[in-house]
Amino acid sequence: MATGAIVAIIIVVIVVAAVLLVLTTVNRRRRLRERFGPEYDRAVTESGSRREAEAELAKREKHVRELDIRPLSSTARNQYQSEWTAVQEQFVDAPQAAVTGAQTLVSAVMEARGYPTQPYDQTLADLSVEHASTLDHFRAAHDISQNAAAGTASTEDLRQAMIHYRALFAELLGEPASDQSTTTPVDEPVASRADEPAATPVDEPAATAVDEPVATPVDEPVATRADEPVATPVDDPAVTHPDESATTPADEAPAASVDEPADPALTPTPDAVASARRQER
Repeated sequence: MATGAIVAIIIVVIVVAAVLLVLTTVNRRRRLRERFGPEYDRAVTESGSRREAEAELAKREKHVRELDIRPLSSTARNQYQSEWTAVQEQFVDAPQAAVTGAQTLVSAVMEARGYPTQPYDQTLADLSVEHASTLDHFRAAHDISQNAAAGTASTEDLRQAMIHYRALFAELLGEPASDQSTTTPVDEPVASRADEPAATPVDEPAATAVDEPVATPVDEPVATRADEPVATPVDDPAVTHPDESATTPADEAPAASVDEPADPALTPTPDAVASARRQER
């Protein structure tokens, strides 16, 4: 084989290896980002090197795989939930004691799941693999608990600690995200249906046929022959009205009145009558 061909093959192998290495690095980085979320950026910031941060996160994954992490049974979950309710109710009278009880209860759940609770840094590292989304809650609650032990935490700080412990506690129990409620009797009063007036037909008047007038023949005057004046022989003057004089043959003077003198030229004489009779014979 010619030297040029060997060199070309070596170059192709190197290029392919470089491409595979880049793809492997990119896929690994994407997977770590998706799994650790904000913990990935925190690790990069703390280590100052992306490569070292990714190596640290991969080391955490390996350590957790060696642990016997197991889910809680339904009985254990219900028992821990009842204990949390009791601790939460204690907050009203003894806030600091309630926070201490919440911290103890969270540690008990972690041990039941198979997580080590000491030392603190290792606990954070182990929790970051499966519970990175609530790790900031654990940090904040731990800091407030230390301040409470020193007597420098206010009541509001203790209330916030209960909220943070509640977030981690719910996730360790395996509760779905939709069932986790940060609004509890410790956080804020819950407005229920019993507290809020409900809009019902009793509260709001309903528009019915009884409330609104309906236009009917009874409510509106109807123009009928009885209501409107009708032009009749009684109402309108007629030619034959008894109250008015009418021009009739009885009322009119006859053409030839007895009172008027007869025309002498038209009256036949006796001689004319006798002559007419003789002619007829």
